[in-house]
Amino acid sequence: QVQLVESGGGLVQAGESLRLSCAASFTIFSANAMGWYRQAPEKQREWVATITRAGRTTYADSVKGRFTVSRDVAKNTVYLQMNSLKPEDTAVYYCTARVAMTDYWGQGTQVTVSS
Repeated sequence: QVQLVESGGGLVQAGESLRLSCAASFTIFSANAMGWYRQAPEKQREWVATITRAGRTTYADSVKGRFTVSRDVAKNTVYLQMNSLKPEDTAVYYCTARVAMTDYWGQGTQVTVSS
């Protein structure tokens, strides 16, 4: 069974950093890609970052240069390092994985950035 469990969210001040973790119940090399989305209150869920099986990373313009997605294959864990956080980064952050043409989602972790 495919499961994704996020952790690492919290309340921080603007300019500070957080690192989110996404622990997978499967070998992450079996995923075509893994990534992060976020959803702010009363807004649509938006894509944040992706890391492919080959290790290629891509980012939304709003986080480019501040966020870094990475993985530890031995731990089957994907990370999202978030630096220089802004109040507009406040959202629930979701980990996602595409495995055999099916998308899986974690339960989300709340990130709140105060000004």
